[in-house]
Amino acid sequence: MIRWKDMLTKELNAAEVVTFDYPYMSGGKRRAPPKADKLVDFHSNVVKEVAAKYPGHPLILAGKSMGSRVSCMVAVNGIGASAIVCLGYPLKGANGAARDELLLQIDVPVMFVQGSKDGLCPLKKLEAVRKKMKCVNELYVIDGGDHSFKIGKKHLQLTESTQEEAEKLAVHAIASFVSNHAKEG
Repeated sequence: MIRWKDMLTKELNAAEVVTFDYPYMSGGKRRAPPKADKLVDFHSNVVKEVAAKYPGHPLILAGKSMGSRVSCMVAVNGIGASAIVCLGYPLKGANGAARDELLLQIDVPVMFVQGSKDGLCPLKKLEAVRKKMKCVNELYVIDGGDHSFKIGKKHLQLTESTQEEAEKLAVHAIASFVSNHAKEG
């Protein structure tokens, strides 16, 4: 995520792109994550601190995987976000059903960045959910990417591309989305 932070900061000419890890990820040992709703308070507190530090600036929530789901939960809880960027949204629940209730509640613009081979978010399921969403939403697909956006060597050879090029194109799409939908707080 640090590499993405650096790319986004540069592409957006942002005053500040703030990243953080959840408590279960710190200290060098990664433990199994708690349920997403258990992380909402921690996430909300970090967002409130950042919003207080930069009053009047647009607040764009972004997260990777569960972090994107928690960002959506925070936005629905009235944090006052201008937009949300979901990197690798985990749409498919443990039982295989689409976890779409949360997405249907969002009322700020949302961008999904998904790998075309992401087993946690089949693009057909996401497209069906996006059609039901009441907010403006966009999708950027990283062709050949998995849930972590990693593209296989064969695919890169066939497309005569690199992982870095694919990520730069995704960051450019995110920057365009943010500049089109960011409103000052």
